[in-house]
Amino acid sequence: MSDQAPVSAVPIALSIVIPVYNEEAIIEGALLRYLHDLGELGELDRPFELIVSANGCRDQTIPIVRELMVGHPALRLIESDTPDYGRALRAGLLAARGDIVICDEIDLCDIGFVKRALRRLDHDECDVVVGSKAMVGARDRRPLTRRLATRVINGLLWAAVGFEGTDTHGLKALKRAAILPIVAACVVDKDLFASELIIRAGRAGLRIQEIPIELEEQRSPPIQLMRRVPRVLGDLTRLVVAIRFGDDVPPPGK
Repeated sequence: MSDQAPVSAVPIALSIVIPVYNEEAIIEGALLRYLHDLGELGELDRPFELIVSANGCRDQTIPIVRELMVGHPALRLIESDTPDYGRALRAGLLAARGDIVICDEIDLCDIGFVKRALRRLDHDECDVVVGSKAMVGARDRRPLTRRLATRVINGLLWAAVGFEGTDTHGLKALKRAAILPIVAACVVDKDLFASELIIRAGRAGLRIQEIPIELEEQRSPPIQLMRRVPRVLGDLTRLVVAIRFGDDVPPPGK
């Protein structure tokens, strides 16, 4: 894992982490739009960094990001040779320098979620904000198979480990100091790292709020859904064992 980061004398208040895998078709436009929108938050005395955590990319994703970094000092690049979403997200969280960390997706780059989540975290209403695709008020316009997959995974998590929320994967906003011990305790990578992170955060007593989001698929997923099913089921077994029989992170202050 390598980290290419510009040196900044300005303390970072907000870190945005985006795992990417072979996204050459959309990454330049998405990052430029997001950097522009995030710049407006920076003008409100909130210096930020945007961390692209590339995992196993074999196309032009990494060269494109490197080229963009020349003119955009807020942009950082982390590289891993392994195609592993969870590992890339974990690396981004550990590398983040901001007091608040946003976990986003390159095909979303949802500045609306960022603003809504920051209001809740700034007012200390919670420690974690989850952007839910499945709660009341959400508008999920992805293909039916993708929507069903979200609900199946949530149902399995509910039955297996007592998960009480409506979503774990996708947009999240986190207080870094509170979430780092949770990151260290997680044992699953790939697709279910994000789920373990949220489940362990709840079991550790962190305050979690869900807010509804709107999303529409901008491109076909880099890894097809059916190819992921056996891996997800295996990781789910590991997650159940880790949660049911492993040691939870103690609640804050304990």
